[in-house]
Amino acid sequence: MNIREELEQNEYTQLAPWAAKAAESRGRLLPEEENDVRTCYQRDVDRIVYSKSFRRLKHKTQVFLQPEGDHYRTRLTHTLEVVRISRTIARALRLNEDLTEAVAFGHDLGHTPFGHAGEKALTDITGRPFRHNEQSLRVVDVLEKNGEGLNLSYETRMGIVGHTGDFIPETLEGQIIRIADRIAYINHDIDDACRAGILTNQDIPRDIRMILGETHSERINTLVMDLIEHSRGKDHLERSPEIAETMERLRDFMFERVYRNPVAKGEESKARDIIGMLYEYYVKHPEKIPADFQTQLDFDGIERTACDYIAGMTDKYAVYKFSEIFIPTAWNVRG
Repeated sequence: MNIREELEQNEYTQLAPWAAKAAESRGRLLPEEENDVRTCYQRDVDRIVYSKSFRRLKHKTQVFLQPEGDHYRTRLTHTLEVVRISRTIARALRLNEDLTEAVAFGHDLGHTPFGHAGEKALTDITGRPFRHNEQSLRVVDVLEKNGEGLNLSYETRMGIVGHTGDFIPETLEGQIIRIADRIAYINHDIDDACRAGILTNQDIPRDIRMILGETHSERINTLVMDLIEHSRGKDHLERSPEIAETMERLRDFMFERVYRNPVAKGEESKARDIIGMLYEYYVKHPEKIPADFQTQLDFDGIERTACDYIAGMTDKYAVYKFSEIFIPTAWNVRG
C-alpha cells in the first residue's frame, strides 16, 4: 500500500460518513494514473495554485478599482481568506479539507479584470450573460495549459461552478464555499470601505453589530461558529435563522452603502469602456489575438475567443493593451 492509498483509507476513519472521500471521486474528464503520494483532491489544489490564472488574481480588482495603498484586497487575497475560513469549517465538521481547499482556491479563477464591472461589460457587449463561476469552470476545463485544461476531479469542478448561482454542489465541501465566500467578502469589504473613508464601523446598523460583533474578527468568528455549531454531527449545513438573516441584512447594507457607492464605483464606467473597446478591436482584428489563442478561433470563433482572452486579463494588462492600441505613443521630432 502506497502513501496515497493510506491517506485514502484514513479518510474513512477520520472523516464524517457524509464527507467526500478521495477514493470515491467520480474521476476526471480524462482518466489518469493515480499519484503514489497525493490524493486526487491534493493534486487538484496543486494544479490550481501552480496555474497562470491563479497567479493573475493578484492584479485583479476585488471592489476598489486601482486603489492607492498596499492593503486593499485583490482577488488573490480574497481567495486566500476564503481558503482559511472554509478549511476551518471543514476541519471542525470532519469534512474533506483537501477538496474544500481545492474548490476555494479555484472558485474565482474566471473573474474578469475590474471586478464585477468587467463581468457586466462583457455581458452587455456580447449580449449573453457572463457569469464568473461558469468562466472559472471554463478556465480549469479548457483554457489553462494552452487549451489542455487542468483536468480536475469532478467534485472540485462542481464546487467551483456551484460556489454561486442556482446550482448547488452535491458535496458539503462545495457547499461550504458558498457560505465562506460571502463571509469573507462581506467582512473584508467593510474593512476596505473603512480604509477608503466611505464607511465607518459605526455606520453599520447597531442591531447588526450587537448580533454579529463590533469588529472584523468578531463578525467572522460569529458567522463561522454559528455554522459549525448548527451543522456538527449532521449530513447537511445549517445556520441559526437569526444569524443567517442578520448576515443577509449586512449584505444588503453593503450593497446600499458600498457596492453601489459612487465613490467606490466612480471609475467603473471607464473600466467598462476599456473592456468594450478591446472586445470590439479584437473581433475586428482576430490576427491580433495572441498565438496561444489562435487555435481556439477554429473551434469557438472570434467572439468567444475574444471574450476568453479579455476575461483572463489583469486590470493592469487590460489598461496596458488599451493604451497600446488606442493611445498614440510619444515620438521625438528633431528640430
